[in-house]
Amino acid sequence: MARYDRGILVTGGGTFLGDHIAAALLAEGADVSLLLRTGAQNLLEPLMHHTNWSNADVWNPASLRGKARYHSAVIHTVGSLNADQTRGLSYQQLNSVSLRNVANMCVSDGVERLLFISSAGAPWMNREYLRSKRDAESYLRRVGLRATIVRAPLLYVRGQPRPLFYRAISLFGSVPPLSWLPPGRSAPMPIDVLARGVARLALNPEQNRLFYFSRDLRRLNTRDELRSRGDSIGYFLPQQTQPSIRAATASDDLPFGWTPGNR
Repeated sequence: MARYDRGILVTGGGTFLGDHIAAALLAEGADVSLLLRTGAQNLLEPLMHHTNWSNADVWNPASLRGKARYHSAVIHTVGSLNADQTRGLSYQQLNSVSLRNVANMCVSDGVERLLFISSAGAPWMNREYLRSKRDAESYLRRVGLRATIVRAPLLYVRGQPRPLFYRAISLFGSVPPLSWLPPGRSAPMPIDVLARGVARLALNPEQNRLFYFSRDLRRLNTRDELRSRGDSIGYFLPQQTQPSIRAATASDDLPFGWTPGNR
């Protein structure tokens, strides 16, 4: 299988999703760079010792200048399900503007491919949130980059308590042929399954469709990986050290988690 021979840049270092995807890339033998917001270095241990990382503000285009240079692909994970109008943080600002700035960074830095972690539609998802993700997708399709859009469902860490409703929906989405139906695309899935799938998409230039869904990510995991009882992503780091990727909190049970700091 052909692979990209340059590094992969992940936005959202120090967050639930960003760190899991970075660790999955390391497990695949990739050279990984991370962008994290200023002051978030303490959240990056121990990935900071095995990645190239730098500070940036995805809502400030000037801070992104040159950050993606010499990378084969960028994986954009930044956004939020929670708007805060009192701080001027609309869904458009959080989820669409951040993508536009990162896409423009890729164009100016000559990156071959941008993978965007978007959101699967579901009755329990906020409509304004979904609209902002679809607006971001539309911009990405117009800007001229080679784009990969992953419509991710809600995420969870295996073995942690979850409401019965979400456990039932997750089971529905993991069993073919039920998983092929529209509700199967939005069923919550384990973070390690998504992270492996996204990492393998990013590293394989032959994966060139525009949209990928939950079932596609599951197909990029082995049967043993899908059946794992824990959050066992099989991380590989030098000296066999294992990254302590932080578990999801209640507010992290979603594919994003990096919002602008106080200005």
